[in-house]
Amino acid sequence: MSDEISPPEQVLTEYPGHWAAVDPDRPAIVMAGSGETMTFGELHDEACRIANLFRSLGLGFGDHMAFCLENRVEFLPLAWGAHYAGLRYTAVSSRLTAEELSYIVDDCGARVFVTSPYKEDVLAEVTAATPNVEARFSIGGELPDHAPFEDAVAAQSSAADPNWMSGTDMLYSSGTTGRPKGIKRDLTPEPLGKGGSISAMAQFLFGSLPGGTYLSPAPLYHSAPLRFCMGYLGLGTTIIVMEKYDPEQALALIERHGVTDSQWVPTMFVRMLKLDDEVRARYDVSSLRAAIHAAAPCPVDVKRRMIDWWGPVIYEYYAGTEGTGLTFTNSEDWLAHPGTVGKALMGEVVIIGDDDEELPAGEEGSVYFRSEIQFEYHNDPEKTAAARLGENLSTLGDVGRLDEDGFLYLTDRKAYMIISGGVNIYPQEAENILTMHPSVFDVAVFGVPNEDFGEEVKAVVQAAEGAIPGPELERELIAYCRSHLADVKCPRSVDFRDELPRHPTGKLYKRLLKDEYWKDRQANI
Repeated sequence: MSDEISPPEQVLTEYPGHWAAVDPDRPAIVMAGSGETMTFGELHDEACRIANLFRSLGLGFGDHMAFCLENRVEFLPLAWGAHYAGLRYTAVSSRLTAEELSYIVDDCGARVFVTSPYKEDVLAEVTAATPNVEARFSIGGELPDHAPFEDAVAAQSSAADPNWMSGTDMLYSSGTTGRPKGIKRDLTPEPLGKGGSISAMAQFLFGSLPGGTYLSPAPLYHSAPLRFCMGYLGLGTTIIVMEKYDPEQALALIERHGVTDSQWVPTMFVRMLKLDDEVRARYDVSSLRAAIHAAAPCPVDVKRRMIDWWGPVIYEYYAGTEGTGLTFTNSEDWLAHPGTVGKALMGEVVIIGDDDEELPAGEEGSVYFRSEIQFEYHNDPEKTAAARLGENLSTLGDVGRLDEDGFLYLTDRKAYMIISGGVNIYPQEAENILTMHPSVFDVAVFGVPNEDFGEEVKAVVQAAEGAIPGPELERELIAYCRSHLADVKCPRSVDFRDELPRHPTGKLYKRLLKDEYWKDRQANI
């Protein structure tokens, strides 16, 4: 599937319509588990019909729709249909409760809502709580109060309107530090195939070529998987979509499909590294040209081992859904600057101290991007204002430092900083150490109440298979951490859980754990 095809003189970005004309029978989307496939010709026709459906419902440029689906073959065509129609579209996590889902659908102002029987158990409540939705559809089966989406789409023309303008997503923050908020970016009229950035990034940063194969192991509703899948489709790339991440299946898919490009989060790397050596050696991953990762800090030892295994094909970027800046590093630069998330390619990285003044290289502070790009948190002017400093500085809430060469190193999320006896402690350091202990499957480190020091360091661990949770393992993990870090940075106690609350993308819902320990306090610091 990785046979390359000749690119046009100028590759159109963010638009698969060109590839429907050039190579209509080439697979565009392949579901990893079922093998269900959609070609570029089918994808373009379906997106056109969906766009025409939205227009027939009275939606115009800049209007809003939302959808909540599990990973399935219809997901990306639906997003493209909204994009073709010039809409703002919100992909909502399929793991949300009725209350959470209702909040987002109502908050974003969706006039159309599309879902599937996967969410059948909560839809009655969602329907009652979202009265402003004008049309509701179900994909893949009947649902009360929802019209069959397939029938509505089939009744539309597959002709593209030459006057269509590109839409854009309005995705919601994951809610790891509070209630999710929609990140609203500027939407200006741009013809389809113009103004996209992911396809260009893939070509010029990752060396990706038209006709490759991209593996997407994460839920598509998350910002990076959705945007990268759409960007790579714009590049004429076949997308292999995993219904659910499994480390060995991911390796098998790389070999089976000759995967050239992929995107991961560090937790996925850890899961693969913890497979038996015999299992990891079983699969040929030599087709990989670009293994991209982001979304969370990657422990230095984890990344070094991945480069040793896969070669210098691992790329990292640091950015946010807000889109105000981006840093980037390849494997070679990372090996020369271990732990970096790269140098700024979009916007300028600025480190700001508690006095709101810029700090020199080597000093830790809040990480800001200096950029003219504007965004707002939908319906939350206070959060928007809190993320900005002056006219052109904005932050994602992270703490870090720059070195003399301009490489950025992230320390932690500012919201998770522990203040113990007046000492600032960033729990990511201890997490990075404990993650690689053979008896640890998953770990979270955060601050809990301490009467003398205000806070102390706590670790909550999901033990690896075969490891026995209890006092002996607790002592072993504390000693292991102290052999690598100063005592003050290490947990004073370890609790064990059967499972830690993680987003399917790998992001840890640390707030949910921390709230349990602070629930009887007036403040969580």
